[in-house]
Amino acid sequence: MIFVNPKAFQKAEKRLTRLQRQLSRKVKGSNRYKKQKLRISKGHRRIANIRKDATHKATTFICKNHAVIALEDLNTSGMLKNHKLAGAVSDANFSEFRRQVEYKVIRYGGTVVKVDRFYPSSKTCSNCGEIREISLRERVYVCQKCQHTADRDLNASQNLENYARLAKPCLDVKG
Repeated sequence: MIFVNPKAFQKAEKRLTRLQRQLSRKVKGSNRYKKQKLRISKGHRRIANIRKDATHKATTFICKNHAVIALEDLNTSGMLKNHKLAGAVSDANFSEFRRQVEYKVIRYGGTVVKVDRFYPSSKTCSNCGEIREISLRERVYVCQKCQHTADRDLNASQNLENYARLAKPCLDVKG
């Protein structure tokens, strides 16, 4: 199953920009200034609620329906330093997703397998195991050896599934 990122901030960014521009024209300390700050904070709260709701729904579904869950140990702080990726990474809510999966796995009695960040999940063919370099802009993985073609993310998830079947669980709680 594919869970679509709601991209809450990206969708609300234009409105927030307009609200903040309106705030800059108000006199600091006035009642209209306070009301405008409240509108901006409601906009940010809405974004946070959309993110939280989508994350809870996805993690609950995953933890209820899967006994073994493989999570990559992504370097999110490093991704945030890349100005082209930072907005999308922070909007995706990676760390909160991981936190919720880890506590919900305990609740629903499953296992989490943490995959090393250097494991080449998107560079490996899920069909034959051939490893090849692939740029981030290539969205379809085509194996040079066996001609297997798959979506880059689907191929990586299949590799993570294979890894989880062979690896020892790091968080194993029943009940």
